[in-house]
Amino acid sequence: MIGADGEQLGVMPTREAMKLAEEAGVDLVKIAPTAKPPVCKIVDYGKFKYEQARKDKEAKKKQKIVEIKEIRLSPNIDTNDLNTKVNAARKFITKGDRVKVTLRFRGREMAHMNTSKHILDDFAEALSDIAVMDKAPKVEGRSMTMFLAEKR
Repeated sequence: MIGADGEQLGVMPTREAMKLAEEAGVDLVKIAPTAKPPVCKIVDYGKFKYEQARKDKEAKKKQKIVEIKEIRLSPNIDTNDLNTKVNAARKFITKGDRVKVTLRFRGREMAHMNTSKHILDDFAEALSDIAVMDKAPKVEGRSMTMFLAEKR
């Protein structure tokens, strides 16, 4: 039991707590109903709800939504094109986004999937100073994907 001005009143029966709340002219609110014994506070319920809504709104304002940006590559990419894609990924990662790198295979390229894994490895190696591999390269249908995330 917590009093109206924040002092600890100790463990007491529910009826006694309700009586104290009525005498103060405010409500008895369960702060932590799952605790043993449940924690209650003598407080104005409307004010309590308002402050809780404000705290939730403030917490929502401060949270960062991590987006996933995708970069598509092909197995016959040249080094300069790969460097351009690496720079784009670097920009996304420094902003705090995760990057999904997709190596797409078409037609006859499907026969050489296992020899093209080095492209994704080179891509991850080029960004190893700022990024860590979140999910290793994995074949899904006609593409091979891996995820990169910012180093912590």
